[in-house]
Amino acid sequence: MIKKMSNSENEFDIPAKNCHRMVILGSTKVGKTSIISRFLNERVEDQYTPTIEDFHRKLYSIRGDVYQLDILDTSGNHPFPAMRRLSILTGDVFILVFSLDNRESFQEVQRLKRQIYETKSCLRNKTKENVDVPVVICGNKCDRDFYREVQEEEIEQLVGGDEHCAYFEISAKKNTNVDQMFQTLFSIAKLPIEMSPGRHCKVSVQSCEILHRKSLRNKKCKDENAYGIVAPFARRPSVQSDLMYIKEKAIGGSQAKEKGCIIC
Repeated sequence: MIKKMSNSENEFDIPAKNCHRMVILGSTKVGKTSIISRFLNERVEDQYTPTIEDFHRKLYSIRGDVYQLDILDTSGNHPFPAMRRLSILTGDVFILVFSLDNRESFQEVQRLKRQIYETKSCLRNKTKENVDVPVVICGNKCDRDFYREVQEEEIEQLVGGDEHCAYFEISAKKNTNVDQMFQTLFSIAKLPIEMSPGRHCKVSVQSCEILHRKSLRNKKCKDENAYGIVAPFARRPSVQSDLMYIKEKAIGGSQAKEKGCIIC
């Protein structure tokens, strides 16, 4: 059961299988926050503000089912390696971002991809599950005139024919290929592609009660079966909650899947 986050939001009984966390990783100034801003608000801020760590939550009603997507926008400086590892352990889908005109940012993505698979392998070996981690790699800032420092052959080698990994050249500023990237990510993760920005009707938080009653389908939108609400007062679950989640995954995975989502 999801506990109440604020007075403006209702309780939702969301099964654990419908609760997911998306983690976005990459160096500083590559556009991670702009991608998330596009995802949540369909716009980007002109002013750059360094990200320490931002947490967002979006709720969906898709074909009569309610979904929760938590979004973790991480720091490019990663001053706390333990927190970086915790973010990876609790993540379900990942976006790795580099700038096409910055080779060092691409090398960081190479390191991050290895770290994700190594970290997830450590956890999955305990649960006897296969390491199938949905990852999309984004070469951002394709709208700019620049000297390309990362060649396509290197990117193809990084993706390596992995069916759970895809690559897109995007522009968060111009909104180029951003929606297609999210559709592919959710498809790889076997989640509803209606979670992507262009595939559902956006409604206000005041409609949360209506979403809870699953009666939004009566609204006249371009997709009458998919609706999304950005939760305005979402708080990142505590470190203790994340550690408990990891422990349940490691020693009691089958039981954990039967539990509902918890907001702390």
